[in-house]
Amino acid sequence: QVQLVESGGGLVQAGGSLRLSCAASGSTFSSYSMGWFRQAPGKEREFVASCSRYGGSTYYADSVKGRFTISRDNDKSTVYLQMSSLKPEDTAVYYCAADPRAAHTMRITTSLDYWGQGTQVTVSA
Repeated sequence: QVQLVESGGGLVQAGGSLRLSCAASGSTFSSYSMGWFRQAPGKEREFVASCSRYGGSTYYADSVKGRFTISRDNDKSTVYLQMSSLKPEDTAVYYCAADPRAAHTMRITTSLDYWGQGTQVTVSA
């Protein structure tokens, strides 16, 4: 079992930055690929970014490529999402996820083993 707790969300103006964190507990963190997803009101949950077990491979949705960076610290059992040049369309609840499969799997499925409770990110125009 893995417990995931996100933090770092909030209200920011367009063009600003935020860093989300997701702290994991309960199992060996480096056994899991980690990912970030988001869900806006009335929309399906969508992939944002993922990274492999030791962070060597990363994947991004086209909509965030060049603006967001995913990273992880296995010593701290934490995954981060650095978000820059934020746009109003980035407004959503952001969730982290953990799965033992390869990180690229997260690009094509939301049927993942573990999810956090989410953190709200609101970008004002």
